[in-house]
Amino acid sequence: MGERKDAICDARALGVPKMLILGLQHMFAMFGATILVPMLVNGYYGVDSAMSIQVTLVCAGLGTLFFHLCSKFQVPAFLGSSFAFLGGYATVAQLDAGIFADMPMEEKAQYACGGIVVAGLFYLVLALIIKLVGVKKVMRFLPPVVTGPIIICIGLSLAPSAINNASTNWILALIALATIIIFNVWGKGMFKIIPILLGVVISYAAALIMNAAGLTNPDGTAILDFTRVIADPVIGLQPFRLCRFDVSAILVMAPIALATMMEHIGDISAISATIGKNFIEEPGLHRTLMGDGLATSISALFGGPANTTYGENTGVLELSRVHDPRVIRIAALFAIVLSFFPKFAAIIASMPAAIIGGVSFMLYGMISAIGIRNVIENHVDFTKSRNLIIAAVILVCGLGFSNGLTFTVAGTSITLTGLAIAAIAGILLNAVLPGKDYHFGEDPKADANRGLDMNPIQ
Repeated sequence: MGERKDAICDARALGVPKMLILGLQHMFAMFGATILVPMLVNGYYGVDSAMSIQVTLVCAGLGTLFFHLCSKFQVPAFLGSSFAFLGGYATVAQLDAGIFADMPMEEKAQYACGGIVVAGLFYLVLALIIKLVGVKKVMRFLPPVVTGPIIICIGLSLAPSAINNASTNWILALIALATIIIFNVWGKGMFKIIPILLGVVISYAAALIMNAAGLTNPDGTAILDFTRVIADPVIGLQPFRLCRFDVSAILVMAPIALATMMEHIGDISAISATIGKNFIEEPGLHRTLMGDGLATSISALFGGPANTTYGENTGVLELSRVHDPRVIRIAALFAIVLSFFPKFAAIIASMPAAIIGGVSFMLYGMISAIGIRNVIENHVDFTKSRNLIIAAVILVCGLGFSNGLTFTVAGTSITLTGLAIAAIAGILLNAVLPGKDYHFGEDPKADANRGLDMNPIQ
């Protein structure tokens, strides 16, 4: 494979002003989704201090720079907040046994971050295994009949949260959802690749107009509350909060790494295909996994969300035809600078829950849709009983155990989430049931869709 002929490989030829504009474009592409994660987490915990937007932005910027260091400054990827762990955050918020009984919500969020630190370390384990035995041998144990339904469960398990938030003001929620759909389908240029940000901005403008007109939410509460915006300073340091560790929280969060590692492999393959370089082979999947995992663990260590490579920024690469990783690093610096302005963070935090719900309609559904696509593109044959059994058990476990499964070991209360139970059940069933119809290497096109053919589709 070779670099696209019409692409700009060295953005320095464009000059500093244009490089800054291109970096700003990448920052806006990731911005809407990245800051939405702490807003959703704060909603789960019922407090604005569970996760800081300032901390989220600085962790995204620093995580991206750290990823570039680990990947030898070759891969033009931006690391933003991962949505895959939201179900885990919601579950930890609901824990009320053992040490979690009567625990302040801010502390529960710290324990959730501790679980993500461990999840990030799982990336390092997989990176080491891939380095030692090769990527192809490892992926044989994670066929699409297992990973696809697990990803579907992640999105569907979050659906009630979207409905609950949207129901606080359906007008705002529908404005946000309609805006995203319109710009995603009919948008042109820059507008097409930032539909989430546009959905937030336009619906927030509608909220300002409705609030100024004296309208309220259906329950009588004010649509907007600027108390914190007025109180917070313009400039300030990020409110870092160290994570804490507990076995229950670790078992809630850590298994989600199975899905996010699969997402990482697909993203790196997509970036390889977009750029025309095989990043899975050089600098190597083990290096990109290491960068993503360490960025996730370091972020959670200080109270930030898990990081993940962002498809939005891959779209920017395709649109702009500027493939220089330096532009991505400029975007990371923009995110870090922005994190020093708490008043801006307070403005974002004042966003009505209904807007978050409207945006979540699209995001949560897209997570499940990605899982469905994973199953379809990899030709999972559901006329085979074993595949039906594996998928059925995963879906019922992931959605049926809505409160998880709690048990006590050596006096310690341990809770497995529905997603963790689903992942364990799926992997075990795939290992013991006879008649596997997926054998790695027999269908190069299917393997390519999973980013495992070592020669991404052009």
